Amino acid sequence: MLAIVSIYPTMLAIASTGEDIAMAMEGTVQSIEVSADAQTIYEVALDLDAYPDWATGVKEVEIEEEDEHGRPVRVSFVADAMIKEISYTLLYRYDLDDGFSWSADPGRDIKAMEGSYRFVDLEEGGTEVLYALKVEPAFTVPGFLRRQAEKQIVSNALRGLKKRAESS
Repeated sequence: MLAIVSIYPTMLAIASTGEDIAMAMEGTVQSIEVSADAQTIYEVALDLDAYPDWATGVKEVEIEEEDEHGRPVRVSFVADAMIKEISYTLLYRYDLDDGFSWSADPGRDIKAMEGSYRFVDLEEGGTEVLYALKVEPAFTVPGFLRRQAEKQIVSNALRGLKKRAESS
């Protein structure tokens, strides 16, 4: 089940397992239930080198820096953004108890990007994966197209992550 919980440009709030999780950012938030444990999904989501195999639009990934635990900290991507091929660098943070977040290093194609994955164990088994994303391209894109692109990116990423994690 893929659920669009709230869409840009309002404050995002998502309800998960009876608890409200609020994000003070504009953007898109969606969730999906995955028949895998949170640790497996976390590992699939952090296997960035494999993204070109399953993440729609991701063509190249280069991990430039890792932390002392071997997790990616600075990663460059090349992606097919439908209207053009774009390059961007993400800086990963591991400050969430139940996931991780990232922001873009401003560049030629991306002015700003903030995102996060959260993994919530479900009482009946499996995991709810929450994905929040806000993208501000460095090139002109009408607001409604940007919102549609965000929704498409998030829903494709969640479906790809679900398929990959459930087959692991």
